[in-house]
Amino acid sequence: MASALVLLAEGFEEIEAVTIVDVLRRAGVTVTVAGLAPGPVRGAHDIVVASDTTLDAVAGESFDAVVLPGGGPGTQRLREDSRVLELARRSASAGKLVAAICAAPTVLDAAGVLRDKTATSYPGCPLPSARFVEERVVEDGNVVTSRGPGTAIDFALALVARLVSSEAAAEHRKRLLA
Repeated sequence: MASALVLLAEGFEEIEAVTIVDVLRRAGVTVTVAGLAPGPVRGAHDIVVASDTTLDAVAGESFDAVVLPGGGPGTQRLREDSRVLELARRSASAGKLVAAICAAPTVLDAAGVLRDKTATSYPGCPLPSARFVEERVVEDGNVVTSRGPGTAIDFALALVARLVSSEAAAEHRKRLLA
């Protein structure tokens, strides 16, 4: 069974985070939600989510995917955290799936993961090391990026296709009426 680590920082975009976790779990992916610090994490729109654990507690574990929800303040916190940048680098170098949505692709850019990759992000969130395109979901090798809250289901289903199968993604797309 595939595994994914979803990181939450204060100020994360709730629609993206919950959609990613929900869709991946529906498809049978083992999802671990890790906060940067212990305790519940408050989203950008004042919704509080309980994480399963902390980033420090899972630092030595291996996941098939590392997924970063966006949200302006949350993304800034992820980008400023050396543990997150190192995790993104290490996962990408190991050929693991590294995925980010909304403003969070800027974290991958800061980590050097987007160098020579085609990627997308929320409007106004520059990705200087990538070839930027305005598409809902962009897959380039082991990197998957997406635009924002309105693309969260498509993004999560792209992850299902990569972690489980394209058939599972198609079946869940149908069930979700997406």
